[in-house]
Amino acid sequence: MIAPGGTIGIVGGGQLGRMLCQAASQLGYKTHVYAPDPAPPASAVASLYICADYDNGDALADFAAGCDVVTYEFENVPAAPLDAMGDKLRPGTRSLAVAQDRAHEKAFIEEQGGRVATWHRIDAVEDLAAAAEVCGLPLVIKSRRLGYDGKGQAWVRDMDHLEEAWDAIGREPAIAEAAVDFKAEFSVLVARRADDEMRVWNAPRNIHDGGILRRSEVPAGAPVDGMVDDAVMIACRLASAMGHIGVMAVEFFATSDGPLVNEIAPRVHNSGHWTIEGALTSQFEQHLRCICDLPLGDSGLVAPRVTMDNLIGADVEQWEKLLGEAGAHLHLYGKREARPGRKMGHVTRLG
Repeated sequence: MIAPGGTIGIVGGGQLGRMLCQAASQLGYKTHVYAPDPAPPASAVASLYICADYDNGDALADFAAGCDVVTYEFENVPAAPLDAMGDKLRPGTRSLAVAQDRAHEKAFIEEQGGRVATWHRIDAVEDLAAAAEVCGLPLVIKSRRLGYDGKGQAWVRDMDHLEEAWDAIGREPAIAEAAVDFKAEFSVLVARRADDEMRVWNAPRNIHDGGILRRSEVPAGAPVDGMVDDAVMIACRLASAMGHIGVMAVEFFATSDGPLVNEIAPRVHNSGHWTIEGALTSQFEQHLRCICDLPLGDSGLVAPRVTMDNLIGADVEQWEKLLGEAGAHLHLYGKREARPGRKMGHVTRLG
């Protein structure tokens, strides 16, 4: 157990790291943040900020030496250099190895009994026709690594555009995935300690636009509510099989055949931001409880309805109006430039 007063290291300096720092401060911990950016959002609220490259194993080892435990706030950090942190890293690189490669992730989910969309690996141009035969049309081609918020993806609706779509993602190793006829999107956030004790929150319905999460709503309503028990069972099984320590999100499609896994995020997640005000224990605090081997908190709701809206790009210009709105809880991430598609903050409403 790492008692309050200890130091928690966070690899990654984005808004998730920022909110982890804020939760750690509330519990009496110091936070050290490591990232390659000059002044990322988390650096403004950390006890110490180290600016260095993610692939610098020596710098990572030095960083870990000054911390009692280290975690990461996003999954696209190179996994191999993190091995320099040894047992201090929670969750370990096994979670990254699964989530960083879509082909490995799909195979892992299927091995654990989860359902995924029909898919096919693409490593060479001759794989494209085979992918269309296996998946049918339309299909989506996704880069195996580094894709998020709709990046690294291209849709194919006729055979003539298969190669063009692969060109659009740079001819990187990819997977093709069949289009899914779904009724809703939702996620299960599960927190797991090293002793396999777990907690989950109410599953939010997630509304996307252009591949970017716009809104999360709790309760999710029909048809999601009837699928949550099965989805929770799958998510917990995945967390245990990975040996994951901390919070992870499993994103699902609600289909006529039940829950279908879209992807795994081995970290705190945008669809769990509502838990800061909407749950008795937020995803950020619960993640810290897991990695510090503390008792897990109650994940129950504090209101009968909770919604979270992301402030994307110019949406952040509404900040003054939102501050004046009764019942609105505004979070701004301290980013300097509001670019299209960039998450600048979020607002949560209860009741």
